[in-house]
Amino acid sequence: MEIVSHPALARLHPTGGHPESTERIAVLHERFPFLECAPAREEDVLRCHTPALVERVREARGWLDADTICTETTYEAALLAAGAAIEAVRRGGFALARPPGHHAEPGRAMGFCIFNSIAIAARFAQAELGLERVAILDWDVHHGNGTQAILGADPSVLFVSLHQWPFYPGSGGPGDQGETVLNIPLPAGTGDAPFLAAFEKAESAIARFEPDLLLVSAGFDAHSEDQLAELALSAGVFGELAHRSACLAPRLSAVLEGGYNLETLPELVACALDGFRGRSGSAAGSGPASSPPA
Repeated sequence: MEIVSHPALARLHPTGGHPESTERIAVLHERFPFLECAPAREEDVLRCHTPALVERVREARGWLDADTICTETTYEAALLAAGAAIEAVRRGGFALARPPGHHAEPGRAMGFCIFNSIAIAARFAQAELGLERVAILDWDVHHGNGTQAILGADPSVLFVSLHQWPFYPGSGGPGDQGETVLNIPLPAGTGDAPFLAAFEKAESAIARFEPDLLLVSAGFDAHSEDQLAELALSAGVFGELAHRSACLAPRLSAVLEGGYNLETLPELVACALDGFRGRSGSAAGSGPASSPPA
């Protein structure tokens, strides 16, 4: 699995002391060599988002909602992030990019997210690579409400999300299901073994769907040392999730979502890369999983 990114992503869309910062990509660029992506085209973005949102991101400066900021380089960064996801689909790679995307709805940027990169990549795969059935597996600690809003009603796309609940953004609860939507809400403090047991439901759903392509929204904020959530997973679980995901479809790509502890993020990404590359089948409980602060 090749890594796809762009040097400019470590300086574009500066957010100051915000947890979703340029440093997230800087620490990953220090650790991992990567292939450079091109920005997505506006027509790629418009498969998933309204023209009004695209124009707002291009022109706005300041806060789009309580925790999502737009700067003079946010539009450029968001196009590069979506372009990284598209290139990852072309190559079967892992897009290390920011801002994240899975909260972004058709007409709304929210939850640190500007454009929904994984949804854009899914539509690109269908429109330009001829891949008919796409499954999206989201293991970020937050529910991918934007991905579900964009793609959840389409029978050619399966959306599966494991996430902490009740938690931001408030969606993805036990009753939030559909013919091609499977939400698996989990309580704070779940830990490794129960999480991996719940993951079996995701595996079964994806296997039944028989996708041509599996896209993974790879968030790392469910780790025990991430400051924004409380699922309390160990590092080894991310290698196991990736290893098991790689068996679920003939084509596989991944896109970085959350993960805000700058000290642990590179190692967690390394664990996932080993899993995607078939070098990991780590058992649950391979590391400490103490609860982080709220």
